[in-house]
Order: sequence, then C-alpha cells, then structure tokens
Amino acid sequence: MAHMPTTQIPATRERDSSHLSESHGKVNPGEMAIGVIIGRTSEFFDFFVYAIASVIVFPKLVFSFTDPLTGTLYSFAIFALAFIARPFGTLIFTAIDRKTGKSAKLTIALFLLGTSTCAIGFLPSYDRIGALAIWLLALARIGQGIALGGTWDGMASLLALNAPQRHRGWYAMIPQLGAPFGLIVASGLFAFFVGNLSAEDFYDWGWRYPFFVAFTINVVALFARLRMVVTPDYQKLFETRELQPAPIVDTLRAEGRHVLIGAFTPLASFAMFHMVTVFPLSWVFLFTQEGPARFLVIEAVGAVFGAAAIVASGLIADRIGRRALLGGCAIAIAVFSGFAPQLLNGGIAGELVFMIGGFILLGLSFGQSSGAVASAFSPTYRYTGSALTSDLAWLFGAGFAPLAALVLSTQFGLLSAGAYLLSGAVVTLIALRLNRQWEMRRADEARG
Repeated sequence: MAHMPTTQIPATRERDSSHLSESHGKVNPGEMAIGVIIGRTSEFFDFFVYAIASVIVFPKLVFSFTDPLTGTLYSFAIFALAFIARPFGTLIFTAIDRKTGKSAKLTIALFLLGTSTCAIGFLPSYDRIGALAIWLLALARIGQGIALGGTWDGMASLLALNAPQRHRGWYAMIPQLGAPFGLIVASGLFAFFVGNLSAEDFYDWGWRYPFFVAFTINVVALFARLRMVVTPDYQKLFETRELQPAPIVDTLRAEGRHVLIGAFTPLASFAMFHMVTVFPLSWVFLFTQEGPARFLVIEAVGAVFGAAAIVASGLIADRIGRRALLGGCAIAIAVFSGFAPQLLNGGIAGELVFMIGGFILLGLSFGQSSGAVASAFSPTYRYTGSALTSDLAWLFGAGFAPLAALVLSTQFGLLSAGAYLLSGAVVTLIALRLNRQWEMRRADEARG
C-alpha cells in the first residue's frame, strides 16, 4: 500500500475540513465576525476570572500566611507568569499548526486553556496542603499562558485582509470587543457570588463556580472558532500563504524589526488595560471600606462604555487613520496618568469618573491596537509575526502592570501609579514615530 507523504497530511486534513464546512453552507462575514467575538470573549473571560480571583481570592486562600498586601503582591507575581509563558506557547503551537493544521492546534490549545482554568477551581487552600497550593496555582497559570499562545487563529488578520480599504479600522475593532464582553460576564458572576454568599461560603466554594463556567464557555467557543477555521475563504487565504504559519526563527530573522515595533506600539493601551481593570480593584479592596461586589458592578458599567468606545474607534480610525488615533490616545493617556489615579480615593463618584473615563480611553486605543503595524509584515510572515507581536505587547505592556502599579502606589501614593501609564504612552509615541520613519524610508527606496 502506498503511503501518503507526511508533508501532505496537514493540507489533506484542512481540505477535508473545508469540504465539511461547504456541506454546511458558506460562512458569511457577519457570522465570521460573531465567531471572532465569541472566541475572544471566551479568552478574556478566562483572563478576567483569574484576574479578579487574584485580588479577592488567592491572597486569602493561597497566601494566608502573610498580610493582605503582601499576599496580593505575590498573587500578582503569579499573575504575570501567563504573560511570560505565552511566547513559548506560540513557539510550541506554531509547530503543531505547521504539522497538523489549525483545527488540531485550536482544539489542543483551547482544551489546555479550559483545563488549566477549571483546575484552578479545584485548588485546595494553603491551610490544607501548604506550599503545594502555590506551586499548583503557578503551574495552572503557566498552562493558561501556554494555551493562550496557541489560541491565535489569525482571524483578526483575516478580517483585516477581507475588509474594504476604507473600512479597515471598523474590521480591526471587531475582535477587540471580546475584552469588555469577557469582563462584563466575569465581573457579573463574581459580584453575584460575593454579594449573595457569606464570606465563609464564598471562600469555601462560591469563588470556584466562575472557573467551572469558563470551561463550558471554552467548549462553545471551540466549536464557533472551528466553524470559521475550516471555511473555504479561510482555506483559500491559507493556501495562498496569506495566513501561513512560518517558523519562529525565520520570522524573527526576516521581520524582527516589525515585531519589535509592533510590540511597543500599543504599550499605552495595554498598560491602560490593567490600570482600569485589575489594579483599581486591588486598591479598593485593600485600602477602602468598600466591598468588592459594588466595585465589580462599577467595572462592568465601565466595560459597557469601553465597548462603545471600541466601536467608535473603528469609525474614527477610518476617518483619520489608525496611527493618528493611537497617537492621540497615547497623549490623552499621558494626561490621564497625571491626575486620574487619585480619583480612586474620591469615593463612589471618583471611582465612577476614573473607571468610565479610563474605559473610554482604553476602548479608543485598544480598539485599534492590533492593526497599526500588521500591514508591514510580508504575506509569508504575517500570520506568525502578528502572533509574536501580540505576545510581546501583552508581556511588556500588561504582564507586570498590576504588580508595578500596586508597588508604586503603596510606596509613593496613588499618583505614582500613573508613572507606569505615562511610560507606556511615551513608548507608544516613540514606536509610532519610528514606524512612520521606516515606512517613509522604505517608500523612498522603492521609488529610487
């Protein structure tokens, strides 16, 4: 019996999936957009479930041997592990993608993400198993990070490639809506359990339910994303190398400069991301008399404004350009960093102003943060280059933001937390300037 060459197996599997998709009807752009939002919402729901628990659960459950502030700092250190692990996940899953195809890659990655998240829901306390609880939490967090590196499916790039030239900003913002949607669901769940259970019941079993829900949402998201990955449109782009996974080393050798600039361009947005989600919750929980339930509701309200601002970013970017919008938002974030953190000591009115204003700025910048420099990648390296850019942007801009902001604010006051935001804004402006200069130089070389 003749054997099929191994290099043909992935393509054959993808073609078989494509035929299966055709038999169920062609997926239109509207369905594709809905699928993208579902997929990103599931990822961010996992993210925010962990983020909220890192403030109100893990310092008491896993770091009960120390004071609440130190326990929160330890918790934020473990929080950062996922961002460190994410590029390694991209390395591993890019190899899986090249050998077995996107369907297998997404299935494995989302199963790992759901399993790691669900496992945290079964985590015993430090009082029961000692330091092993810390190691198990760190292991699960690393598993989440590795899995997130594999959930990159290129759908944001696909939407951008299919977008009309005059509506690139609108299509670029669609995947970003998953962030506020995920936060709204996660905040709502935790607010319900915190607000309706006794402290004893919440810390015994109530906090675990959002982690179990995350596994269910990941199953739904898996089918939604697989439904897109095997569409003929996606396959056509994949086969023409517009979304072809390339080796990491080759990508860095050919596009390293664009990866680096792409990682630093959205730094203001990604730093802002945690300054209006994780950090304010930690400050209110640690240093005010306010219970977490009410502030979680405030976060959900802010996320609604953030979602509206993300939609607005698409309209604005199509009129003035994505770089102009990102540059303007970076300047606005720099101004915001100079006074806004102090509002967290201003009671519910100050908290609302900080959260709503912060989420509006976040939405405008985050809505376009993924597409500002993606067009600079050559088609051969666009898929892998975009994944690496996203990993590094999250690592540099967001991974250590809650830890840095909490350390600064406890040592030097709330206004000092704005220093982290200010540094991100400055780096974004420098990166946008460098990217512009390189593009002008490349255009001159092409004309010459």
